[in-house]
Amino acid sequence: MSEVFEGYERQYCELSANLSRHCTTASALDREQKQQKLSEINAGLDDADTLIRKMDLEARSLQPSMKAALLVKLREYKTDLNNLKNDVQRITSSNVSLTGRDDLLESGRADTLGASNDQKGRLLMSTERLNQSTDKIKESRKTILETEELGVSVLQDLHQQRQSLLHAHKTLHGVDDNISKSKKILTSMSRRIGRNKWVVGSLMAALVIAIIVILYFKLTH
Repeated sequence: MSEVFEGYERQYCELSANLSRHCTTASALDREQKQQKLSEINAGLDDADTLIRKMDLEARSLQPSMKAALLVKLREYKTDLNNLKNDVQRITSSNVSLTGRDDLLESGRADTLGASNDQKGRLLMSTERLNQSTDKIKESRKTILETEELGVSVLQDLHQQRQSLLHAHKTLHGVDDNISKSKKILTSMSRRIGRNKWVVGSLMAALVIAIIVILYFKLTH
């Protein structure tokens, strides 16, 4: 058998055993460690592919009597390598599923957090609007109270003015009564004065007539 082929064969066998152990170990690791282990295994699979190609080239370069036996071994090694690749693919798919699930959970948590933040934001906005409405109601109530106080003050002023007008009206009514009384008194006095004038005039006329009669009798006798 070719010593070169045997050298490649020993390397491949050692590498295949290591890869098989790594696959078994990777299945029990968490996502990040498994991803790192899969990177090492894939690098090892690349090396295994290289060794298979080298063994194939070496086997095909030998005499037909030796080549046939080596190609049989080579097919077994290729089958073994395919099995290792299938194991790695299975582990990778499992890791991708876990990654997808974690991403989905993370996305769900992010969505939940986002929804929670949105709800919190809406709650804060609603609270702020409620506070603003409360402040506006307080201001409106304060304005109403001030308006009510102003209205009461105006009503009091109007009441005082009404009382003043009523008092003035009573005073004017009293003055009017006094004026009417005074007018009656003056009228009565005017009538008395008129009567007195007639009396005085009559007395004066009677006196003059009396004087004239007396003078007449004196002059005639």
